[in-house]
Amino acid sequence: MAVTNWAGNVVFRAERFHEPGSVAELRRIVAGSRSVRVLGTGHSFNEIADTTGDLVSVAGLPQVVEPDERAGTVTVGAGMRFGELAEVLDRAGVALHNLGSLPHISVAGACATGTHGSGVANGCLATAVRAVELVTAGGDLVTIDRGAAEFPGSVVALGALGVVTRLTLDVVPAFEVRQWVYEGLPTAVLRERFDEVMAAAYSVSLFTRWRSDRIDQVWVKRRGGPDAPATWLGAVLADGPRHPVPGCPPEPCTEQLGVPGRWYDRLPHFRPEFTPSSGDELQSEYFVARTDAVAAFDALDAVRERIAPALQIGEIRTVAADALWLSPAFQRDCVAFHFTWHPEAAAAADAVGAVEEALSAFAARPHWGKVFTMAPEVIRESYPRWEDFRRLLGEFDPVGKFRNEFVARHFPAG
Repeated sequence: MAVTNWAGNVVFRAERFHEPGSVAELRRIVAGSRSVRVLGTGHSFNEIADTTGDLVSVAGLPQVVEPDERAGTVTVGAGMRFGELAEVLDRAGVALHNLGSLPHISVAGACATGTHGSGVANGCLATAVRAVELVTAGGDLVTIDRGAAEFPGSVVALGALGVVTRLTLDVVPAFEVRQWVYEGLPTAVLRERFDEVMAAAYSVSLFTRWRSDRIDQVWVKRRGGPDAPATWLGAVLADGPRHPVPGCPPEPCTEQLGVPGRWYDRLPHFRPEFTPSSGDELQSEYFVARTDAVAAFDALDAVRERIAPALQIGEIRTVAADALWLSPAFQRDCVAFHFTWHPEAAAAADAVGAVEEALSAFAARPHWGKVFTMAPEVIRESYPRWEDFRRLLGEFDPVGKFRNEFVARHFPAG
């Protein structure tokens, strides 16, 4: 039976598929393999996890959750999903600083690809990482702590340095969130008051089909505060729960209408007990400097006739700058333009081309785990520590055991 990613657009070519039940078993597999890639929950939409050698799932590794109250951390097994981890943390009175829109994704996979939530002051999920434990090419188990010279290149590392087995994450005191949805925000207002809109709450997401002069929905997630007004900047408060994709029932979505809830029940857009999102789809996402947000929005709006026919829904979010070498938010506060495409590859490819052409003037960085066609040399120009990561890759994996076609294309051996 073929092994595919979640979307089904990638069929893995591995000779062997492994799901080790222990770190010791994983070390034996890695040590004895000529070529290895690691698979989390399969929510990447490109060939980043593909291999013609051994494909290793971390889902069977022990689901470790070890809070350290004194240190303000939790150590978790790489195969843990955020939805599973969050409830355990909340019972201990702590939380993660942010969550992505899907609670179904694995902690290690999300961190390795720079996956993020939203919020002008919130870094991507990987910014919570304090230490990484991984199995390297020779089967050795090593730990890299924050403060080590190689640490900034070892968190968002695309699975290229080894197989992550455990992560130690910073935690914060648990908190409540209230969520509202507004409809019909005029794009003219967004252009004039972009920073105000995106800073209006702890987390803000804009959903648009790129079809009109209004943003379809604004999802506002606040930590406490008063009830939301009925109108805001020309947008109107939704009179019931909404799904971001028009026509989809809202039941899979986290509770809205300002009902208070735990952080893990409001920061994601979707509930863990439902199949994520709307079904068959492809996804792309691009990060540009937040100072270029309005200009980038205008550039995309100018080609919306090429984008809209292939699109289920677009989302616009903000991500705070960080110091992780391959993070799409490295050294710059970002706005992220996300696109959920219909699964027809040809139509999506034309739309992706239009997006990349529109954003070419803004040193856009694509999400590592999603569909993009930008040339490696173009992407390289926007990452000041690109060469440092390439050297780190050579130090950790001199024989190229974790170097699949995706990695080799972007980081050719020196």
